[in-house]
Amino acid sequence: MEMKVLSKLWISASQTLANTGLPRRSCYNTGGWSIPRVSAELIAHLHPPVPEFVDRDCVFPFVYGDVTHYNCISIHSDYDWCSLDTEFQGRWRYCTGQDPPKCSFPFFFKQKIFHHCTKEGYIFNRSWCSLTKNYNRDRKWKQCSPQNF
Repeated sequence: MEMKVLSKLWISASQTLANTGLPRRSCYNTGGWSIPRVSAELIAHLHPPVPEFVDRDCVFPFVYGDVTHYNCISIHSDYDWCSLDTEFQGRWRYCTGQDPPKCSFPFFFKQKIFHHCTKEGYIFNRSWCSLTKNYNRDRKWKQCSPQNF
């Protein structure tokens, strides 16, 4: 049983490598199948382990790689993730639909202070809000849901 699972994993890895155009190194011969030797890193990448869900809120904004992020990111990952600390310390979790960045109220835009989402300045006549207290300086924003206007 375990051998069948491993064979499927190797075949999946083989097909994925073939699609990437990466050079093949040594191969295993399994009854007519020539399967490349795949590193554990690649296997983990192709079939990521299901992480234990961390019941902590994402911290926004957070600093990762000397860049301030105001929403979930997918840097070095196939899935969006967020930091659990203001400065990334290695503690993170995958994002869910409940993790969008939150509007920062009140916020300063042009010469006004806004206490709720606004359509001002958005050419598509949709509501938006700032993700920081000062949109003029930081220029970080998100579109609001229709219920927020």
